[in-house]
Amino acid sequence: MTGPLDHKIFEVVATQAAKLKLKAFVIGGYVRDHFLQRESTDIDIVVEGSGIALAEAVAEVTHTNVTVFRNFGTAMLKYEGIELEFVGARRESYRRNSRKPVVEEGTLEDDQLRRDFTINALAFSLGKEDYGTLIDPFGGIRDLDAGLIRTPADPDTTYSDDPLRMIRAIRFATQLGFKIVQESIDSIRRNAGRLDILARERIAEELHKILMAEIPSTGLRLLDECALLPLILPAISNLKSVEMVNGCGHKDNFEHTLQVLDNVASAGGDLWLRWAALLHDVGKPATKKFEAGTGWTFHGHEYVGSKMVPGIFKQLKMPLNDKMKFVQKMVLLHLRPIALVTEEVTDSAVRRLLFDAGDDIDDLMTLCRADVTSKNEYKVKAIHRNFEIVEAKLIEVEAKDALRNFKNPITGELIMEKYGLPPCATIGVIKDYIKNAILDGEIPNEFEAAYRLMESKAAEMGLEPKSQSFEKK
Repeated sequence: MTGPLDHKIFEVVATQAAKLKLKAFVIGGYVRDHFLQRESTDIDIVVEGSGIALAEAVAEVTHTNVTVFRNFGTAMLKYEGIELEFVGARRESYRRNSRKPVVEEGTLEDDQLRRDFTINALAFSLGKEDYGTLIDPFGGIRDLDAGLIRTPADPDTTYSDDPLRMIRAIRFATQLGFKIVQESIDSIRRNAGRLDILARERIAEELHKILMAEIPSTGLRLLDECALLPLILPAISNLKSVEMVNGCGHKDNFEHTLQVLDNVASAGGDLWLRWAALLHDVGKPATKKFEAGTGWTFHGHEYVGSKMVPGIFKQLKMPLNDKMKFVQKMVLLHLRPIALVTEEVTDSAVRRLLFDAGDDIDDLMTLCRADVTSKNEYKVKAIHRNFEIVEAKLIEVEAKDALRNFKNPITGELIMEKYGLPPCATIGVIKDYIKNAILDGEIPNEFEAAYRLMESKAAEMGLEPKSQSFEKK
């Protein structure tokens, strides 16, 4: 392992701090990641005195630009791929109804005490006399070795002062594979209601990091254990029920969802496919019904679930753009490939799936494979073999019919021009007729064939060309 302060930027910072008669320390994530043997390019420098003054001095020597945030007493600069943030050591106190602290100048010890977790309170001195000395007043190294998330101060104070730290504790535990000490879990439960003061965007940021972990289900289980899940994602919390009627139950949809999420993560799914995995069954509680002779059914849960997605995104202040629409599409379509593997794989069904999924077909197939969570090994293998048949058919049909980004060969403008029509429902009827004929394999996805079918359908509807001189375009 290379030395933590080998990079020349640390010597520059130390030299400039000495010239300004300031005490400077490397603190936080960079120090933690050094001991975890994780690469880090973000360095936090805490200064007993003016962090801005030290940053400006370092920027002058290194000929770099410095960005100053005077309201926050911080400054940032980049040097050889490393981002440094300078801040004065602070002592903080909080009002009950706000995450915004009252900040005063403080010492390194004050600054370490206000940190969220012991593993993030570790510091290296940049002083001339004790350069590189580890300062660990709260047992951060002990907790790193033991794999524990613990607060430096009383956990009730830590979590009540800044409730985002409750979700951060879960995020770090998920990312690092650590355990949250029981004292902290109990405190999070007591302080769960404090989430009310948080901006939803900040919560969403932490959720994204949890979902992008190697085993994201760890974070969801911890959110549940700590009584935060119903407050943050009630739609997921609502999946946690198994009802029995006449001795007949159904699978635990919460546990199933977490398994699907982990499966998508193992397959390398991106953030938004992981959101789709998390939300794919959110419509089940609303559609759950017991039918005599059949058992439990969830008819239409994919449709209901897709309608719930915008509301969930809106509640968390997440983007309502193409990312949300992608998740919504995945939730709506997630049963379609599975239905194909249990039926005859017809060209028509494959064409319609390609048409509806478009360029997202590969992600949809990843989600569908992940959705197979049966404990029956032979059943899983059989379904996966059938998936291979479907995927082969997808490739075959796509190569022939080019439906991923389907565009109707006949435009509305062409129909209006040929038949002298204003914008009206008739145009949509003709276009849909042509589209369905292509998807059903009645005609190839080509202009000439589509044009002839347009003429036939228009004649059937009593339409006549505007002029005999009209030429095909």
